[in-house]
Amino acid sequence: MAKYKEWAHYCPAIDIYSCFSQEKDTVFLDSSLENMYGNYSIIGIHPYLKVEDRNGELFVNGVIQEGTFADYISEYLKAHLEENPTTLPLLSGAIGYLAYDFGMRSNELSSRHTKDVDIPEGLFVFYEHLIIEDKKNRTIYLTATERLNNCEESLGALEKDLEERLNNRTSNRSPGKMEKRDFTIRSDFKKEQYLEAINKVINYIVEGDIYITNLTRQIIVESQVQPYEVFLRLHETNPAPFSGYLNFGDFKIVCSSPERFLKLVDGIAETRPIKGTRKRGETPEEDNALRTELLHSSKDQSELLMIVDLERNDLNKVCEPGSVKVTQLFDVEAYATVFHLVSTIIGKLKEGMTSMDLLVAMFPGGSITGAPKRRAMEIIDEVEHSRRGLYTGSIGYLSLDNSCDFNIVIRTAVYKDGTYHLGVGGGITCESDLEFEFEETEQKAKALLEAMK
Repeated sequence: MAKYKEWAHYCPAIDIYSCFSQEKDTVFLDSSLENMYGNYSIIGIHPYLKVEDRNGELFVNGVIQEGTFADYISEYLKAHLEENPTTLPLLSGAIGYLAYDFGMRSNELSSRHTKDVDIPEGLFVFYEHLIIEDKKNRTIYLTATERLNNCEESLGALEKDLEERLNNRTSNRSPGKMEKRDFTIRSDFKKEQYLEAINKVINYIVEGDIYITNLTRQIIVESQVQPYEVFLRLHETNPAPFSGYLNFGDFKIVCSSPERFLKLVDGIAETRPIKGTRKRGETPEEDNALRTELLHSSKDQSELLMIVDLERNDLNKVCEPGSVKVTQLFDVEAYATVFHLVSTIIGKLKEGMTSMDLLVAMFPGGSITGAPKRRAMEIIDEVEHSRRGLYTGSIGYLSLDNSCDFNIVIRTAVYKDGTYHLGVGGGITCESDLEFEFEETEQKAKALLEAMK
């Protein structure tokens, strides 16, 4: 059973994580935008179990095993179930991700594209220690499991280590001056090709194959700015409730996502699809006009309604009959560079199912596939020029009390071999304006690209 304690000191989690950011398999789920969805930030250190899906093969602590990744995680959660009597999001568990490519395979689809970035399709790391910041109350909590050491001794050692690291810091978390550095950008779509692809998707919609789909283009960036510096810049300039930095050694993930995919607490599942985007205005008057335009856009409302219906259907596969409800239909949420139109759907998970079962049943999120999901995913692979990889997958945590919280991987870059890989996209309907859709992808890339310059 995990133990926890309130730390006598307060230090923002971003400052604490900066002491661990260079260590392999340390992770940080950062709620940098403090709103109703961003109350806690979570740091994972001292891993004891690493579970990976590499091209459909299961690896546990680097050793290939029989069975599947999803089954292993689900069975582990059942075998190690423990209560969380606190208001903290978790006391023990795993942090990691599922890539979009995992969803392709779980939906019995294969891609015509080769991998651009060779990373596992699924990866979860279980941690001996979690450091949790309650942002609202400005409090730090330390947790420990008994997987490696006695909890009381382990918590004491963690406190001592934290104090020494913080006292010995040679620099603070500031990313420094926003100096412009040489960098190059290339995309797997030229603008004309992207507009042609939108037209092709619209034809599929007119022919009745799909109602809506998400069309993505991949951007590859060569930059001298190191990934943790990019993350620090985003933390300051583009805060988001579902951000993160995950250091997995030979690759790093920098995330500034505004979108929750899935949350499970006390058996109640919640998903929050986003459909509809407007840039922020230059003046308060322009800002308000753009917000109002988005709120009353029939195109964006119809787009979101279709995804709400898809997510309701997905939840009904794993939730108690009659429990699935739409609690918020059209909400406009403001972020540093854009507005988004958002809905919220909830349902009660069936008895005997784990958070991993729920995640796999819902994955990938309907807001970034389209509807019907499987046909939309087939068309996505046909029309797009690259595999999506991690983009439009999910990052989050699985708690041993059978709760979880996961984002949609957007506004995110994977850094490997000195190169950043990121995706940008948007929902396409038969009402889509080609130039507007391309401009929307430019707006969505803006914050990440600025942080890399």
